[in-house]
Amino acid sequence: MSDAKILIVEDEQKISRVLQLELEYEQYETEIANNGKDALRLMQEKEWDLVLLDIMIPELSGLEVLRRIRKMDESTPILLLTARDEVHDKVSGLDLGANDYITKPFQIEELLARIRVHLRTPQMPNNEKENKLSIGELQVDLDGREVKRGENVIELTRREFDLLVCLLRNKNIVMSREQLVEKVWGFEYFGETNVVDVYIRYLRKKIDKGYNTAYIITVRGVGYTIKDLYS
Repeated sequence: MSDAKILIVEDEQKISRVLQLELEYEQYETEIANNGKDALRLMQEKEWDLVLLDIMIPELSGLEVLRRIRKMDESTPILLLTARDEVHDKVSGLDLGANDYITKPFQIEELLARIRVHLRTPQMPNNEKENKLSIGELQVDLDGREVKRGENVIELTRREFDLLVCLLRNKNIVMSREQLVEKVWGFEYFGETNVVDVYIRYLRKKIDKGYNTAYIITVRGVGYTIKDLYS
């Protein structure tokens, strides 16, 4: 989707300019808002395919901008740009309707990957419930918390199920152990991140072992992903 329009809401000029250059190199159309009021004005004046929203911006905070955007627009993907220690803001942002967040400092390749995923995923209003996920012959029913590979029903624990859903919702994006801990175990979890490795092993035994195709991929030194081998 090379002609997608992306609004960059970021008050640090060096960061906003780098983002703009990188996105325009990828053939996206961009515009920069340096504060919350300008962001809301541009949201009302133009249509956008995605918004990159920094939480710490002047005039109106990023969270207030997010709250007001969601009152008038439930479907445009919004990715929060957050500092590493802004745990409360990350939680609040997701609760207010942000689709995702990425922590500064970040690699531009990861940001571009997340943007691609959200641009190609049909966005649903918050009152419409997504109830099925699938990749290849692997199917997940979110309402019934049922997992099937082909015709085989796979029994998962609650944590295994949540981890699988997290990977599927971010398929083709490499998720670090820290990201998986935050999304699956929660921000309040203070244990070791190697708990992710343990549960990945559990999942692999149940959904990949005995099949010719393995969906869960380890990216050494980075984390894990589920690859869409059929795209």
